[in-house]
Amino acid sequence: MTATTPRTTVTEREARRVAEAAREQDWRKPSFAKELFLGRFRLDLIHPHPLPDEESVRRGEEFLAKLRAFCETQIDAARIEREARIPDEVVAGLKELGALGMKIDPKYGGLGLTQLYYNKALALVGSVSPAVGALLSAHQSIGVPQPLKMFGTQEQKDAFLPRCARTDISAFLLTEPDVGSDPARLATTAVPDGDDYVLDGVKLWTTNGVVADLLVVMARVPRSEGHKGGITAFVVEAGAEGVTVENRNAFMGLRGIENGVTRFHRVRVPAAHRIGPEGAGLKIALTTLNTGRLSLPAMCAGAGKWCLGIARQWSAEREQWGKPVALHEAVGSKISFIAATTFALEAVVDLSSQMADEDRNDIRIEAALAKLYGSEMAWTMADELVQIRGGRGYETAESLRARGERPVPAEQMLRDLRINRIFEGSTEIMHLLIAREAVDAHLSVAGDLIDPDKPLSAKARAGANAGVFYAKWLPKLVAGPGQLPTAYSEFKHGIDLSGHLRYVERTARKLARSTFYAMSRWQGRMETKQGFLGRIVDIGAELFAMSAACVRAERLWREGEHGREAYQLADVFCRQARIRVEELFGRLWSNTDDLDRKVVRGVLAGAYTWLEEGVLDPSGEGPWIADATPGPPTRENARRPFGS
Repeated sequence: MTATTPRTTVTEREARRVAEAAREQDWRKPSFAKELFLGRFRLDLIHPHPLPDEESVRRGEEFLAKLRAFCETQIDAARIEREARIPDEVVAGLKELGALGMKIDPKYGGLGLTQLYYNKALALVGSVSPAVGALLSAHQSIGVPQPLKMFGTQEQKDAFLPRCARTDISAFLLTEPDVGSDPARLATTAVPDGDDYVLDGVKLWTTNGVVADLLVVMARVPRSEGHKGGITAFVVEAGAEGVTVENRNAFMGLRGIENGVTRFHRVRVPAAHRIGPEGAGLKIALTTLNTGRLSLPAMCAGAGKWCLGIARQWSAEREQWGKPVALHEAVGSKISFIAATTFALEAVVDLSSQMADEDRNDIRIEAALAKLYGSEMAWTMADELVQIRGGRGYETAESLRARGERPVPAEQMLRDLRINRIFEGSTEIMHLLIAREAVDAHLSVAGDLIDPDKPLSAKARAGANAGVFYAKWLPKLVAGPGQLPTAYSEFKHGIDLSGHLRYVERTARKLARSTFYAMSRWQGRMETKQGFLGRIVDIGAELFAMSAACVRAERLWREGEHGREAYQLADVFCRQARIRVEELFGRLWSNTDDLDRKVVRGVLAGAYTWLEEGVLDPSGEGPWIADATPGPPTRENARRPFGS
């Protein structure tokens, strides 16, 4: 009989308390997206479009030229897909190029690129090989460099950043076999012992973990005398005694990714390697992801560019019924969607990246929206490309090559992009995370009013505060610039984008009114209405993308570079987005959410097992969740540093 790990049990309220404690509580800087969810369209925060300085552009373009040449001559994407491994010489070349240190300050041996150019570099690399893009992104966006840059001591930066910039691969280890987006149940422990911590536990889906030299590990420090305890971040040497890579995982896509299962057994970690204070681990992880999440939508935008190029070339070449398939409306509408959405995705990524570089705005919601929207839309674009390509879209590149046709890896792109809807917070988790931030202002003034644990005195104070807040806020949701025909008239050059911005302004107020009505209706049960909250967030994502697309089009018009074409793409995108927004508004109140919950309870109770009859399950035997009991390793160490 297979042993299973005893589950760490926490209540829903305890889990929420842990997650809430890890949030950044304050808003010290303005946020365009936060204001949008409150019904305030602050175009001044993003227009005129912020621009990089000349020196950062020079350095960024110089590196991109070198990286492009390297990708064209040194990365064999077909080989990586075939062998499910990135060759050592490719990683060696990337190290020589300085690609490991794109975001690391030059004083530590890095290139010191801006977020904007870092993301452009990832989009470029990811278009050739998403696996190589994932390697570089995991190393720099969530691996050792970013948390040390934000929270590390000077001694830690001096010790680790030069290694990360040139020689060492890093990884981020949070997820466990039975713990995903619910960190309150984290089971890996770090027990204080003199000047060290002793680490025990198992981590799952450790991107870069199989080949890493340095690890960021999240572990729970027990509370004891002199130790606050809580989830804490550590830098751990991957080659330390007691660290074992027990498995290299394989997936439907990203076949070259080095992702595994790592066991820690009595691993001694110096206290000097702890990042930040005890108990700050989750806050460090979430803060790191605020900008780290931008790397993923950057690669999604790059995927959109590739999809557009293939769709354009193929649909002009392939004829059906006497004309190119692109000229058939059923295919042409798909191409228009890919072109318009690629324009908008790049607009969202570039705008968010430049705002991150300027550090004038709080972009935690913008980055989360970019990740959510980019991952969903890129998957849809790749799916549409496969449909445009027909049978050739479903056929592998190697098979196409073998029979004499251009080896276009459309099906691989679809498989590679699928993980982005799960990576760094699944779509469902992103909906909840963004929704929490979107209603933050409401909970700040009325949270105690709907909290069943608060005494009557606290509820009375909350009621008074809420009355003052809503007396000022609600009247502002009645009218605004979106109702003035001349508003945003500078966004008109033959093609008129001003109407789309007026729509965004009006719709932002409508979105805020809908949120307020829902809170009034459901109060404390609002957090259980995940279907409703998801649609609220999706509407906000569309409005953000529309705003970014219009602002980017205006910037390109003023720069005299493809301005007319940019206006065309922004116009088409906004018209497509408005249709999606109206559908989402309709589904806020007309949906099957309540019926779905009843069916789910019936499924779990076994009421429909008769529906499962008549088929066979080809799955093998074994536990649903692997045993993760702390202890010595039972498998040979599968760690394989590059070049070893």
